[in-house]
Amino acid sequence: MTNHTEPLPFPIWNSDHAASLDEPQLLLYRSNLLGSDLRITNYGGGNTSAKIKQTDPLTGESVEVLWVKGSGGDVGSMKLDGFSTLYLKKLQALPGLYRGPALEDEMVAYLPHCTFNLNPRAASIDTPLHAYLPFAHVDHMHPDAVIAIAAMADSEALTAQIFEGTVGWLPWRKPGFELGLMLQRYQITHPTQRGLVLAGHGLFTWGIDSKACYENTVGVISHAQDWLSRERDARKAVSFGGAARAALSSQDQDATLARVLPVLRGLASKSGHKLMHVDRQPAVMEFVNSCDLAALAAMGTSCPDHFLRTKIRPLILDESLYTLQGVDLVRALDSKLAAYRADYAAYYQRCKRADSPAMRDANPVIILLPGIGMVSIAKDKATARIAGEFYVNAINVMRDANAINTYVGLPEQEAFDIEYWLLEEAKLQRMPKAKPMVGKVALVTGGAGGIGRAIAERFLSEGGCCALLDIDAPGLESAMVELRKRFGADAIRGIVCDVTSEASVIAAFAKTVLEFGGVDVLVSNAGIASAAPLEDTSLALWNLNQSILATGYFLVGRECFRLMKAQNLGGAMVFIASKNGMVASNQAVAYCAAKAAEIQLSRSFALEGAPLGIRCNVVNPDAVIRGSKIWTGTWSQERAAANKVGEDDLEAFYRDRSMLKRSVFPEDIAEATYFLASELAAKSTGNIINVDAGNLAAFTR
Repeated sequence: MTNHTEPLPFPIWNSDHAASLDEPQLLLYRSNLLGSDLRITNYGGGNTSAKIKQTDPLTGESVEVLWVKGSGGDVGSMKLDGFSTLYLKKLQALPGLYRGPALEDEMVAYLPHCTFNLNPRAASIDTPLHAYLPFAHVDHMHPDAVIAIAAMADSEALTAQIFEGTVGWLPWRKPGFELGLMLQRYQITHPTQRGLVLAGHGLFTWGIDSKACYENTVGVISHAQDWLSRERDARKAVSFGGAARAALSSQDQDATLARVLPVLRGLASKSGHKLMHVDRQPAVMEFVNSCDLAALAAMGTSCPDHFLRTKIRPLILDESLYTLQGVDLVRALDSKLAAYRADYAAYYQRCKRADSPAMRDANPVIILLPGIGMVSIAKDKATARIAGEFYVNAINVMRDANAINTYVGLPEQEAFDIEYWLLEEAKLQRMPKAKPMVGKVALVTGGAGGIGRAIAERFLSEGGCCALLDIDAPGLESAMVELRKRFGADAIRGIVCDVTSEASVIAAFAKTVLEFGGVDVLVSNAGIASAAPLEDTSLALWNLNQSILATGYFLVGRECFRLMKAQNLGGAMVFIASKNGMVASNQAVAYCAAKAAEIQLSRSFALEGAPLGIRCNVVNPDAVIRGSKIWTGTWSQERAAANKVGEDDLEAFYRDRSMLKRSVFPEDIAEATYFLASELAAKSTGNIINVDAGNLAAFTR
């Protein structure tokens, strides 16, 4: 028997805050509150609405306007511009144009004609489900507890029993115009009910105002949760048939994932780079280690949002794969993926219709690893994470449905008709073209410094993800806070790393693999600056420069080379060296020698990497004063003394000695780095770009 702790309460409606809001703002507040709890609805799932009196901008008359979550939005994070607004009277006239269920999709084209006040937000397919219910406020949510009931074989009878007739039930019907009319007809004949369960789908609830609607929604969900908990306890239910295996130790899990994920990612990314998300929460571990894993996973999910995000079923890896390495691991994983793709293609062929869109990427989205957890894989980190969250919802549904009754997934044809729905295909086609770095990961050493941070910003702005490595933990956290605000938490990770330590470097790459699945771009940027006359250069100072700027670049580059080789996707390395690697500066022997070693090291990586599609190039900055951390120590004093100028005059000194008479900033280094790492320089390796505003002595030829 599984022990269950008392569930946490749902978010509380803040009446004081609500009192300051108008009707549209109250709808937004309710929506965000509902979407803040994944037990109520998953990301992008469900929708909310309110029928609000507003002044018609053409006639000046008061008209009723349906505010409803627009296409593609998320109730938890949306703003007011995420709602579609439509004339309710026009929506209510649409049934007169309806030609029956076989042609219901054509009704979507009429929705833009109902738009109020030229609102550009496209109306969703669920708009009729809200328009034809007579209530001022309506919520449509996908709570795990209710979907568990909706996915039981005896769903209709159990709904009547659990809610004692206060909540109704409708059989499965895909979202659309016909379902909206079904809701309307049902409510007319059951006017006193507080909600409606849609088999295999979710929950509809309503209220006279936003607060009443919210409290009704969470009330129905709480009631369902309480019933499930009591029933499980009464039956002494064992989740998923009990445990079939024990989880691997945390250390063994990490080691296995660090070895397996890069190979798996590479094989699944042949049609385009993908990123991974690892989930090992208790619900996942209970499922992947259970007796019923294979049987339940094969049945597929129930709620349409679940399999739209996760495909109809996951891939389960054999535990025998975990000990394989090298070619044996590649062959075994390739065989598993090929079998999955063949099975998916057969599903497509069985279910396709004459007008079905072409088959999409047949690789799995959800990969289950017994003893380890779940990996989700998608075109970007956020999509992979969200897909995993959806499958956790599906796990929760399967656990309760099968423990109390019999879990029922959607019939295969129904699932296909949702996955390859022409309206969904049209939505996909409307999506903007992906930015060039989407699906790729850049690992940047020295990420807390000005140049490292600017490089990260450049990659993040092009849709990539970044792992920032730095020995400066407080500086790294500061950079992380700033970058997360601008680019979101999914895209950025900070890892404390000492590049002079082999163990620290290996651990940092393993951590990056666990976070993203691999690395596509290495920017070796960790740095130190020192100056001293030759006879005053101590062995300790010499060794410090060599350990960070030469040995550190070797350790980081070697580990990345191994990872890129395992992925078999090629890759790009960029070493941030220095003008001093090309031409020595006075009184900086340790620094100059180490920077020269970096440049020669990069050529060796370019030479050995070329057959694998791994490119390695160099950016040589000079005199990057503003925003660069190397000037925060004694370096500025030392360089000022060596050049016989005051510290305050250094920037002008370096600017004026350049051929172009221009200062060099971190953003300039970032631009050159991005060029060399991107497909813009796909045919360049072993090259050097000087970003120094022109220095004749540093010319590469």
